[in-house]
Amino acid sequence: MTAHAMALDLVDDPVRIAEYDAYHREAWPEVVSGLRRIGIRRMRLYRTGSRLFMYFEAPPGFDPATDYQAYTEDPRCREWDDLMREYQVRVPGASEDTWWKPMDLVFDLEAQ
Repeated sequence: MTAHAMALDLVDDPVRIAEYDAYHREAWPEVVSGLRRIGIRRMRLYRTGSRLFMYFEAPPGFDPATDYQAYTEDPRCREWDDLMREYQVRVPGASEDTWWKPMDLVFDLEAQ
């Protein structure tokens, strides 16, 4: 498995952020199975204020830019993705063709 780190912002509104958090406490089963179907076995989302950090592990060769959105081939997953985008804002520096911005690995304790 390879590790990936991504960043995204949420609309800076406490009510909207609380709604986003609530959705993720009870993610739709189709979304969970859709993410597993594309090879993601571990995923964690962290939030501070309106900034999100996503960590996930996927098979070697997994390219988030091209492979991640494959989970939305399921109509229910597409519905979830469209709904979540109503809460999300690209981080500064993200290109128009990416939603989550990949983060660079700066330090790895295991590699030391």
